Amino acid sequence: MNRLRGVSGVRRAVWAYVRGAPGTYVWLGILFVTTVALRHMSPEFEQEFLRQRSTNLHELSRHPVRALIASAMWIDGGSWVPYAVLYSVFHAQVERWLGTVRWLVVCVAAHVLATLISEGALLKAIRDGIAPESYVNTLDVGVSYALAGVVAVLAYRVPVPWRYGYVAVVLGVFVVPLTAGPTFTDFGHFAAVLIGLGCYPLVRGRERVRNPKETGAVPPG
Repeated sequence: MNRLRGVSGVRRAVWAYVRGAPGTYVWLGILFVTTVALRHMSPEFEQEFLRQRSTNLHELSRHPVRALIASAMWIDGGSWVPYAVLYSVFHAQVERWLGTVRWLVVCVAAHVLATLISEGALLKAIRDGIAPESYVNTLDVGVSYALAGVVAVLAYRVPVPWRYGYVAVVLGVFVVPLTAGPTFTDFGHFAAVLIGLGCYPLVRGRERVRNPKETGAVPPG
């Protein structure tokens, strides 16, 4: 009986956690469906399919809004499970803390601005002859810019002085790739971290605020 009660308690706790971050888990559910869909595509078809949903220069110049939205609904290869862990650790924490609206603002700002910054740098590199013209059609989908921004904004949830260590680790993780054969995606990740840190106005006054009784209720957006 005690064992059954323990299992039931864990289930309630998990459901409360999920219910407290609806946006995170709806998005994660979409990624699960699209990841399964990719596994049923041939490699050739998958590449072309994802390229049409990429935030590359070609698609951004033709369908900017569609490209920005569609690119955040797919994972380019790999497993869905690591994203489930990362979303639960970072996205869910920020959504439960700030509320769905503010969390979504951070995600959109990091995803959109980091994409435009990195693709703008790529465009300049192409025009300057540093990068080949073919890079206008690169395959660029995924959710890593939004994740980087959320990881960064979560720093304001960490109490001082531990916050400084957290920020140092986050910056280190995203700066190291820039020092050894950096790509425009690496540049975008670093930009997303800076954008997340720049979202302090959204968290002002909430640095130490907890969710009511940690029941999973989402604070007002």
